[in-house]
Amino acid sequence: MSERVVIITTGGTIAMVTDPVTGASIPAQEANRHVANVKGLKEIARIEHIEFSNIPSPYINSSTMWNLSRLVSKTLEIEDVAGVVITHGTDTLEETAYFLDLTVDSEKPIVCTAAMRNIDEMGTDGPRNVLSSVRVVMNPIARNMGTMVCLNDEIHAARDVTKTYTSNVATFDSPGHGPLGIVDDDVVIFFRKPLLRAVFNVERIEDRVALVKTFTGDDGLILHSLPELGYRGVVLESFGRGNVPVEVFHVVKYLIEEKKIPVVITSRCFKGRVLGVYGYIGGGKSLAEIGAIFAQELSSTKARIKLMVIMGITDCRDDIERLFRLTLKGV
Repeated sequence: MSERVVIITTGGTIAMVTDPVTGASIPAQEANRHVANVKGLKEIARIEHIEFSNIPSPYINSSTMWNLSRLVSKTLEIEDVAGVVITHGTDTLEETAYFLDLTVDSEKPIVCTAAMRNIDEMGTDGPRNVLSSVRVVMNPIARNMGTMVCLNDEIHAARDVTKTYTSNVATFDSPGHGPLGIVDDDVVIFFRKPLLRAVFNVERIEDRVALVKTFTGDDGLILHSLPELGYRGVVLESFGRGNVPVEVFHVVKYLIEEKKIPVVITSRCFKGRVLGVYGYIGGGKSLAEIGAIFAQELSSTKARIKLMVIMGITDCRDDIERLFRLTLKGV
């Protein structure tokens, strides 16, 4: 057992207990250390614990993700480190995982995990999730898989996974894609590899990227206010294949042509690609013609993360579109 697995704890429900007075879930002192001392870990690998933070995941921001990415990159450069497990709150886990997938350039596996139940609740899922995640890291097939998410004995690609249930332990799923594999007791089984990955070597990110969801009757005033609020990029969650109300179309045109702000189009549907199919004003084809960038099948939250990273490299609209389409397998 020569290789180490480093468990980096950030907080979240997995490191919370129930307040005996209020009944609310709150961060607990020393809880992160408990996570790293789960029974059975030492039989799988040598474990090292780094406490990065102990905060609820809604407190995670772009600066937190950037600092975590730098720590993970530095940790994986150590020769005898097999990989990293990161514990995190479930609310924003999918965003942090995808940020790491885009910004950490390493063959070694990164596995993010969490819990839906406090460590003092009946049936707490945290210890099992940590144990399964370490098993994934130690599996040789996990190399070159990028960042993965492992909960409830399922392994998901960071690009695809999302939280689907507010309270159930079986909350994480990859709609339209399915899991990469499973952990069956002490056996890790992979079904497929993530092919649509990209890694960007960036020195900075652009955190002034907005995410706006259009709606029936949307007059575009929210979008129109973004330049005055200091936003430099926007992800617009549209209808269906990538369609918006006509009033919103005109604001998108204004943002792209007059304010030179990149606008990335996603869909409120959780399966399928956005594409310039419909030619009416506000249809996807009309948006493509004025320079809107289509995020393919990325979710809105993932598209925002990717735009933040890419705008750390360039603010040129054509380059942003090219990099949005880039994968490790080519364009």
